[in-house]
Amino acid sequence: MLFDFMIEIKILKDQNLKGYTLIEAFPGIGLVGTMAGSYIIDKLPMEYIGHITSDMFPPIASIHNSVPMYPARIYKNDKYKLLMFIAEFAVPVNLVYQLSSEILAFSRKYGISKIVSVGGMPSDKPTNTIYITSSDPDLAKKATKLGIKPIDEGVVAGVSAYLLVNSNELKISSMDVLVEVNPTVTDPRYAEIAITGLNKLLGINVDLAELKKETEIVENKIREMLSKVKASHEHYANTAAGNGPSMYA
Repeated sequence: MLFDFMIEIKILKDQNLKGYTLIEAFPGIGLVGTMAGSYIIDKLPMEYIGHITSDMFPPIASIHNSVPMYPARIYKNDKYKLLMFIAEFAVPVNLVYQLSSEILAFSRKYGISKIVSVGGMPSDKPTNTIYITSSDPDLAKKATKLGIKPIDEGVVAGVSAYLLVNSNELKISSMDVLVEVNPTVTDPRYAEIAITGLNKLLGINVDLAELKKETEIVENKIREMLSKVKASHEHYANTAAGNGPSMYA
């Protein structure tokens, strides 16, 4: 498949990632994936090993501990053989297929064994139930035994949907871990529920004691980033249309 845009997944040095589990934690409904992913990166902890770039990504930088960083980054933890793909901006719809294809190509190249997406699903009255949909029947059975509820009917969208549907062709197991969210409210509790599910499914041990305080910080940061992205797009659109000040003014 040919694409019109450049997307590069760059690893900073040689890595042996065979058999690792890749967690996709891009912003979505309720910001569940990004809040949970950021907390896991801090608490395991995970090492920064690379980033994702594109000429179609918003022109922003994320500041962490006074250091400017790419807004889409890659982390790893060798103890649990985990990778985290995390972004602090909403992936543009026109890039979903290409970015997802690049993630699958990366997974095949490095011998990734499993892909896990984390997100939210809208509900008028969210519960603490953890849901899963998986391309691997064995994973689905394991989840059921752990008290995680399979989704019998429904729809997933975005990068996670593409990964879920297409990973089987590469013989990579995949699953979506989903929690119910009120679409109008961002609540650290959603991230807590998701991480509880990941602890069970992946055999990791992420301490949730400080989650509320730290995910609120992450939430505020992501909302600020999303606001800057929107303002940036509006500025460039107005300038291109001749409605804004010239860059040479």
